[in-house]
Amino acid sequence: MTPSPTSSRLAVLRYDTPEFEVVQSGDHVLCAVTGRRIPLDALNYWSVDLQEAYASAAAMTQRWLETRG
Repeated sequence: MTPSPTSSRLAVLRYDTPEFEVVQSGDHVLCAVTGRRIPLDALNYWSVDLQEAYASAAAMTQRWLETRG
C-alpha cells in the first residue's frame, strides 16, 4: 500500500468554534504544551484565542492557567 501524500505531515489549522479549518493539509498537529503529536481525527482540545492545539484537557488547563492565571 502506498502512503498518502499527507502521511506523517504536520497540518496547519485555523481553530474556530466549534470546529477547525485545515489551512495546509497534513495528518497531525503538535500540542502547544507537551509537543506531543495529535492525529487530526483525535484532536479535541484547542484555543481559538491562542490558535493552538492541546493533547489533553490537562494540557489545555495548564495553558489556560499560564496565560490567565
